[in-house]
Amino acid sequence: MSELDLNLLYVLVALDDCRSVSDTAIKLHRSQPAVSAALGKLRGFFDDPLFVRIGNTMQPTPRGRGIVESARGILRSVGTDIIAAPVFDPATLTGPISLAMSDVGEIVFLPKLLKDLRRLAPQASINAVSLPAAQIAEGLEAGTVDLAMGYFPDLKKNNFFQQVLFTDGFVGLIRADHPMAAKKLSLKQFLQLEHAVVRAESRSEEVIEGYLKRKRIQRRVVLTTPHFGSAPVLVAQSDLMVTVPEPLAYYFSAASPQVRVVGLPFPSPRIPLRQFWHRKFHHDPRSRWLRMVTAELFQTRS
Repeated sequence: MSELDLNLLYVLVALDDCRSVSDTAIKLHRSQPAVSAALGKLRGFFDDPLFVRIGNTMQPTPRGRGIVESARGILRSVGTDIIAAPVFDPATLTGPISLAMSDVGEIVFLPKLLKDLRRLAPQASINAVSLPAAQIAEGLEAGTVDLAMGYFPDLKKNNFFQQVLFTDGFVGLIRADHPMAAKKLSLKQFLQLEHAVVRAESRSEEVIEGYLKRKRIQRRVVLTTPHFGSAPVLVAQSDLMVTVPEPLAYYFSAASPQVRVVGLPFPSPRIPLRQFWHRKFHHDPRSRWLRMVTAELFQTRS
């Protein structure tokens, strides 16, 4: 089989359609000697004339007729199964769509995504997973994780593509009846307050900590916690302030009248929130569709 050129099968089928070497050459945009040479190779390979001249036409031998029928099926499969671009219909998608995101990412991304994905792919389930960076990288490569969404500075290798969806800043969160009544803190007030710091897997706190270090602003940290979810409860029952990404702070303040948002006394550093995918799936129709849905939902955000 390694000696059989697939292009020769196209000549054989065209010759069966045209029943003329010259007409076959015109149909295939080849020279007549090239078609004759191809037919000669086929005759040698199959040890059969395949087509014989009867009057003004080329007629297939019994062996030739059988090979032509098989060749048509082979070429049809090549066209539909190999060459043709795969068609993806999200409405027929079953099984899970797996999204790696932090607890912040779930609050920022998941509600809108869930609504659109349930509408576009109603038979699919959505799995939001929280994993260490190394496991996210392994999941993206293996295809067990479709997208990672949020702030993942460790996903920098050449194997990963990334797209910025939007950037967010930071604000402070304090209890609603805090004696520090200002809507935006002065630097003196910021330094007077005692602070809680969230050091979560998302590592978004590193952005604000790096900024404060560069500006030589040293706050009084009295509590660290690995979870953003406990932040509103902690500040609602103390005089502590916690600095968190903007969408999270406004979500907490809308959900609980016990806490409120305060502005920082300096221009907030911006944190880029991205979607990440492995280069193995860069051209995959399912992955491209999912990335497009995500980008359309969040790239319009200011």
